[in-house]
Amino acid sequence: MTPMATHVITGAGSGIGAAVARRLHARGDELVLHARDAGRARELAAAFPGSRTLVGDLADPDRLSWAFSHQSLPDRVDSLLHIAGVVDLGPIGELTPKTWHQQLNVNLVAPAELTRHFLPQLRVCKGHVVFVNSGAGLNAHAEWGAYAASKHGLKALADSLRQEEHANGVRVTSVYPGRTASPMQAKVHAQEGKEYDASRWIDPESVATAILTAIDLPRDAEINDLTVRPGR
Repeated sequence: MTPMATHVITGAGSGIGAAVARRLHARGDELVLHARDAGRARELAAAFPGSRTLVGDLADPDRLSWAFSHQSLPDRVDSLLHIAGVVDLGPIGELTPKTWHQQLNVNLVAPAELTRHFLPQLRVCKGHVVFVNSGAGLNAHAEWGAYAASKHGLKALADSLRQEEHANGVRVTSVYPGRTASPMQAKVHAQEGKEYDASRWIDPESVATAILTAIDLPRDAEINDLTVRPGR
């Protein structure tokens, strides 16, 4: 009997991450949901009954190894889904190191560190690593410098990992959504001084469909890069 797939997911509390978690939970897969603290972990466990949680602050990747050493990591990992992210806009001339570090840590260094921790399990399962990137990972615009730098770096991480792990049977996909209706998008609009209308942007469920398409693809193929743009 084939065991149920186990997915480690960051960012399952809202937006795209929550949509992906709902879909995988509904079909009976095993979920290991990352949370930044114990309180958030309890919320996720309540929202997705039967799931496991893993606590660690992505904003402090240097301490993730210590945090994980006090918890039980899953023995099986079929997919590692990096969906959590933060954004803070501003012109280069005004961005402080704190702003740079926050976005680089959460959006780039933490995914690299999580991948390092779970690569042994992913190799055994011939699993899949999905990096939810951004349109900003392909093009950088004014006042998006720090966020775009973190996402350009995430593309490089994914591309290198794909070449390194191909012989081990680990698939790697980068997904580049355009603007998606989510709490992050509401924050972006507030920083831009624009009115937020969720109906103008991609539904998180549509991005979830793209992500599930990538991880459910038969083993004879691999989606390397997937760009999802608003259809309206």
